[in-house]
Amino acid sequence: MSIEEIASNGISVPRSTDRLDVLPDTLLLRLFEVLGNISKRDLCSVSRLNKRYHQLGDAVLYKSLLLETPEFHLTFSESLGRRPRRGSAIYEVKLSYPSSELSQLALEAPLRKHYDPSHSLSRMTNLEKLDISLPDVLLHGIGNLFNGPFDLACLKTCSLFYQCRNDEYWDLRENIHIFTLPTLEFLKIRRAKMDERGFHFLERPTPTNLKKLHLIECDINDDSLGDLLEIPIAMEEFVMTQTDEPEPELIESSDIFSDYMIALQNQAHALKTVTIDSPSLSGRKALRLRKFEKLTKLRMNWDHQLLGKSSKKPRLYSVGIPPSLETLEFFNELGTDDEVTDLLINLIESKTTLAQSWKVLVVPESKEIVLKQIKNACQEQDIQLDVIGALDIDIE
Repeated sequence: MSIEEIASNGISVPRSTDRLDVLPDTLLLRLFEVLGNISKRDLCSVSRLNKRYHQLGDAVLYKSLLLETPEFHLTFSESLGRRPRRGSAIYEVKLSYPSSELSQLALEAPLRKHYDPSHSLSRMTNLEKLDISLPDVLLHGIGNLFNGPFDLACLKTCSLFYQCRNDEYWDLRENIHIFTLPTLEFLKIRRAKMDERGFHFLERPTPTNLKKLHLIECDINDDSLGDLLEIPIAMEEFVMTQTDEPEPELIESSDIFSDYMIALQNQAHALKTVTIDSPSLSGRKALRLRKFEKLTKLRMNWDHQLLGKSSKKPRLYSVGIPPSLETLEFFNELGTDDEVTDLLINLIESKTTLAQSWKVLVVPESKEIVLKQIKNACQEQDIQLDVIGALDIDIE
C-alpha cells in the first residue's frame, strides 16, 4: 500500500524522527567538531534546529577564537553581555591587532573610548589558553584582570606582548600578577622590561604550578627574575633570548651570564632544560651548576659563558656542570679563546667524573682544527658530536 493510499484511508503517517537526537552529547560533540572543520556555516545552521544542538554547537563554534580587530572584539564582548553562558564555552582566545586600529575605533565611536578587552575575558570562565598581542594602552586593564582572585581560574597557557611606540619595551610590572595564577603552566613574555623590584613583601603570592617560562627579547633585571622564580613549585623549562644588538638598548639587564644562572638557582631542584640565547652576555667566570641536579639540557651562545674567559689572574675554581646533563649545545663558533678550548676538551675528557649521563654535544661550524680536537675527545668518551652547518669532519 502506498503512502497516498494510507493517508486516504485515514491512517496517520508517523513523522520522520531525528536520528541524531538519540546520540549522547559526547558523540554529538565529535560530529559537530568534524562538521565545524568542514564548514562553520553548516554547523551554525544545525545549531539553530533546537536548544540542545544550539548549546552543543556553541561549545564547538566558540571553543577557539581569533579576534583580529577591536570592532569584532567589541561586538563579541557585547554579545557575551547578552549571553553570558556562551563565555563558558571558550577555551582558547587570541587578541591581536595594532594601535592604529584601536585609534580608528575611538575616532568612529567616541562613546567607546573606554573600550577594555578585560571585560570580555573575565566572562570566559573556562579559558585555558590566552594569546595577547595588543597596544600598550590596554596593558593596565588586563593587568587588573590578572590581579582578580576569581578571574581566569582555569588558565594554563599565556603569551603576552604589548605594542609600544618606537618599539620600546612594555612594563611587566603592570602585568606582574600573571605570575600568581595557580593554574598557569606555560608563560611566554615578549619585549617586556622589569627593574630590580619584585613583589612587595605584603603581596607575596602563594606557590604556583608554572612549568615553563620563556622571555623573548626582554630587558629583565636578574635580581627581579630571581624574585619571580621563588614562586613556582617546580619549574622545568626556562628560555631567555635576545638579539645580537638589542634595540632599544638594554637598561635593566645584567651583562654577565652567571647572574642569570644565579637567578635560576631558586628552581635548581626542578629545572630540566635551560636555554639562554643572548650573545652579548659575558662569561667572566666559570659556572658552578652542581645544584641543578635534574638539568638534562643546557643551551647557550659561547663556550666562555660556561667556562669563563681567559684572564691574567689564576683560576681558583673549575666549572661544575649539572650531574644529570645529557645534552650541551653552543650556538656560536668555538675556538675564539685557546684557553677556553683547552678547558672544554678537558671537560669532555672528565665526563665520567662530572656528568656520566652526558650523551650529546651540539656545536656550530667552527675552526677545523678545533672541531677535530673536540671530536676526538667526544669519541673517546662516547659522546655524540653534532656539528650544525658542516660536513662530516675527517679526523684521521
